[in-house]
Amino acid sequence: MEAYKQTIRQYIRTHEREAVALLQRLTAERSVSGAEKRAQQIVIEQLQDMNLEVDVWEPAREELEHHPYFISARPDFHGSPNVVGILRGVGGGRSMIVNGHIDVVPEGERKQWTQDPYGGKVENGRVYGRGTTDMKGGNTALLLALEAIRHSGISLKGDVYFQSVIEEESGGAGTLSAILRGYKADGVIIPEPTNMKLFVKQQGSMWFRAKVKGRVAHGGTRYEGVSAIEKSMLVLEHIRDLEQLRNSRIMDPLYAGIPIPIPINVGTIQGGTWPSSVADLVILEGRFGVAPHERMEDAQQEFMEWLQALSLQDEWFAAHPVEVEWFGARWVPGSIEAEHELVQMLRRNFQLVAAQEPIMEAAPWGTDGGLFTQIANIPMIVFGPGETKVAHYPDEYIEIEKLLLAAEIIACTLLDWCGVHLEEEHGGK
Repeated sequence: MEAYKQTIRQYIRTHEREAVALLQRLTAERSVSGAEKRAQQIVIEQLQDMNLEVDVWEPAREELEHHPYFISARPDFHGSPNVVGILRGVGGGRSMIVNGHIDVVPEGERKQWTQDPYGGKVENGRVYGRGTTDMKGGNTALLLALEAIRHSGISLKGDVYFQSVIEEESGGAGTLSAILRGYKADGVIIPEPTNMKLFVKQQGSMWFRAKVKGRVAHGGTRYEGVSAIEKSMLVLEHIRDLEQLRNSRIMDPLYAGIPIPIPINVGTIQGGTWPSSVADLVILEGRFGVAPHERMEDAQQEFMEWLQALSLQDEWFAAHPVEVEWFGARWVPGSIEAEHELVQMLRRNFQLVAAQEPIMEAAPWGTDGGLFTQIANIPMIVFGPGETKVAHYPDEYIEIEKLLLAAEIIACTLLDWCGVHLEEEHGGK
């Protein structure tokens, strides 16, 4: 097995230039939600060049919208295909899904960038551009790993399913569609930007909208009204108390370095209609963090009951309760035991390639991984190049060396997990 691993590692190192060129091509395509097709066509070409089976389809909203974990503001997914490439094994081994998303967040205000967000410039060992770290760099590492196995003449026993999905940044409709299409495996690796750490647990999250009511009055006689702005201050304080309570329950040492493992963040506040009027409505919108082993439904219920308890502090809320709506994006939490064979296999190959012990942590954000664990009951780990600190930021980049290391580690793990077909096992020379 060590000889096979050495062969694919050498292949990866001798094809650095081609890998960087591929990442540059992918980065050049502004694959925000609704515009993923051109980037996916590049992926399709790569898979076809490797002679893999290729499955391309546009998710059907009518097949997804009744699923409890479906969320999307789009009316349809026309022009936004999912792509799966299948490296068939000869049989007798375990299968693996390697999953990455092709969609990126918008670049934002361009003057905050010192680099062209879609230029793919190479400088100081980095490739710059929107999506390089989140997560076209991870996708490139996967494609390079599969190419190394394929072109090194190594036959796996188990199947490998490479998935390039849409809509991760908006809640996971692409991965949900792949699961409902029937793609299952014995394990999943998602190379999101972990900075080469092994993320065995990930929090989930969901967006909420809370409507705080008041009673309108003229500003000159504001005492005749009830200010929804003032009442919203009580609501915000009450939400902060819930955040403290929920985080006090997190005893997992993997969260030791994270000050707030499952935050409740209020991101927007809208209220009032006129400076000389008492505001009768304030709308708070935010992100509600969900613990790795927590059910989304249970988290929602706790939030609803907590806000109902406001009536014990202020009788106004007894007759005018805060209305809560769950909307927009949603990411399902997920976890895998640190001693699981997939984790330990990835850990050993990290040691082999990087010559050091990997850091194991819990993710402070969500991915599509929770969909695999909670819907398909497939063990999943998040591990990849790139750093969260530059994801979604101006001058996003990825370090080329870490991309190559991730490709080596993942390729070696695929050999161990899926098994290598040896001719002598079947009477060959």
